[in-house]
Amino acid sequence: MANFSKSNVPQFSVDVYQNEYLPEGGREVSAIVTVTSTGGGTVGSAVAAPHLYTPGEGPDAAVAIMVDCSGSMDYPPTKMRGARDATAAAIDAVRDGVHFAVIGGTHVAKEVYPGGGRLAVADATTRDQAKQALRKLSAGGGTAIGTWLRLADRLLSSADVAIRHGIVLTDGRNEHESPEDLKAALEACAGRFTADARGVGTDWEVKEVTGIASALLGTSDIVADPAGLSADFTQMMETAMGKEVADVALRLWTPVGTSIKFVKQVAPTVEELTDRRTEAGPRAGDYPTGSWGDESRDYHVCVEVPEADLGQEMLAARVSLVIPQGDGTAQTLGAQGLVRAVWTDDMAASTSINPQVAHYTGQAELAQVIQQGLDARKAGDVDGATAKLGRAVQLASASGNADTAKLLSKVVDVVDAAAGTVRLKAKVAEADEMTLETRSTKTVRVKK
Repeated sequence: MANFSKSNVPQFSVDVYQNEYLPEGGREVSAIVTVTSTGGGTVGSAVAAPHLYTPGEGPDAAVAIMVDCSGSMDYPPTKMRGARDATAAAIDAVRDGVHFAVIGGTHVAKEVYPGGGRLAVADATTRDQAKQALRKLSAGGGTAIGTWLRLADRLLSSADVAIRHGIVLTDGRNEHESPEDLKAALEACAGRFTADARGVGTDWEVKEVTGIASALLGTSDIVADPAGLSADFTQMMETAMGKEVADVALRLWTPVGTSIKFVKQVAPTVEELTDRRTEAGPRAGDYPTGSWGDESRDYHVCVEVPEADLGQEMLAARVSLVIPQGDGTAQTLGAQGLVRAVWTDDMAASTSINPQVAHYTGQAELAQVIQQGLDARKAGDVDGATAKLGRAVQLASASGNADTAKLLSKVVDVVDAAAGTVRLKAKVAEADEMTLETRSTKTVRVKK
């Protein structure tokens, strides 16, 4: 394996926030694990085998842009125009040396550029050629996103790079393949590339778009007005270009008799990771986190420990960061944190909730009650919707999540935010409801 100079590899750090004190008979330990990556030298840098950067190499990344070209993209015509402009803007943000391709998606997937089952290498000439090819994009046909993803996977895997990323733009429901086909495509692509998904307009299915991004460890959002696509695509591509380490996993080791209740990312968004565990040797499991640039994320880890006597203490879990290799080994990224348990009869110590844990428990509940409230509203359950969305307003207000509070106020009239008293609005713009649903998992970090 290559040796890495400290100057060009992002440095990872792990901080653990918890109340380690348990009452007699207490068995559940919660901790917030903050993972931070800083100081990566060359942006977009990583090598295929160990997924890290070696000096003298260009950006080690490949990206595929999947553009919806189904018939509905012509209604209104600004949609197709916005998509073409946005894709051109994204191509402009692709750095020299990065491999890239553009895919036109209908009920089948077509290579728009460069074609021939390959990727282009970005420079002034290929970027210009790609933008010329976009002019030929026209709308017609159905929607089968699984076929787009499988083509993207074939193209992205043809390059010997570490960072593989896709961008998916759709304006409609995935009507020309079964949900099982899409699910199978997502399972086939998971771990092979990451992807961001965007819905343009208001005729697409929120759970479909957020499900694609979730499965592929990317972001999802709504772009209600096609005019906003170019700015959004540019930002997405710039973020993708800033990723430097791929396939990072949160590795949790637990002692005998201890089990993991759940693991979830809680900032910048809520993402359930519990079911994505892969075993990593005796009593250890890896939870995928995708690609990293210079950034910080928070994870909520909950562990069940065996009962112990007062005064005893134990290590409940050890958290480290690794890059699993294909051969069963893993490259460690050096940072680790410890989750502890100490049994005490001091009631004040054992009953106080750590502020980080309390904050993110509330943020996770906020995401959940928004989903439940909107589902109840769609089902015509006014009382259920009012109760859930009222609780959401209360949580958003208490935690200082101003963005979510603002989105909620477009769906409900807030009578008393602190008490969670609201009335459902009689008329709600579809874009406002979809925006709230799409962004419901976005969280705010705890105020230090």
